[in-house]
Amino acid sequence: MKQEPPRDSEAPDPVDTRLGARLAELRAERGWSLGELAERSGISRSTLSRAERAETSPTASLLNRLCHVYGRTMSQLLSEVESEPALLVRAADQPVWEDRSSGFVRRSVSPPHAGLRAEVVEGRLTAGADIAYDRPPVPGLEQHIWVLEGALDVTVQETEHRIGAGDCLRMRVWGPTRFRCAGPEAVRYALVVVLP
Repeated sequence: MKQEPPRDSEAPDPVDTRLGARLAELRAERGWSLGELAERSGISRSTLSRAERAETSPTASLLNRLCHVYGRTMSQLLSEVESEPALLVRAADQPVWEDRSSGFVRRSVSPPHAGLRAEVVEGRLTAGADIAYDRPPVPGLEQHIWVLEGALDVTVQETEHRIGAGDCLRMRVWGPTRFRCAGPEAVRYALVVVLP
């Protein structure tokens, strides 16, 4: 009787599996090799290959770079691996995605829809979490960040903004941004994203 080799890790998350398949589809639709996508995104071929095969859970930064290349917001990409969004989305049915390596949890409160330009996202960062995006997924993207609990440091166009509970920052994103939770508590915020 043949024995199966021991598994080094647990089975891939179903969302990561669907996400990997969608990333592979997007690349194939454009006729790009992994090498071409690596050049366009600045992500190594091996990392891209592992993400497409769901051997690794992509980070928020990696997904942001791919969204930029594919001209989508992160919510649009994530919604493509979920079912068709309904008009009413119950809290228990809102898709949640987690970047465990950075301490970032993202809930699509109102998943995007092809005919609409805005969406609402809930973000949570653990104390000490620091996420840098080298570019927006869509240039000129409008964002409104409303801090619900804790404090968030957001850097936009080399200007740092400290946003406390109840504060709201409105911005258009053309270049790098950084989201940091200095702590000591986690931060929870609502993010309204509006396509240009």
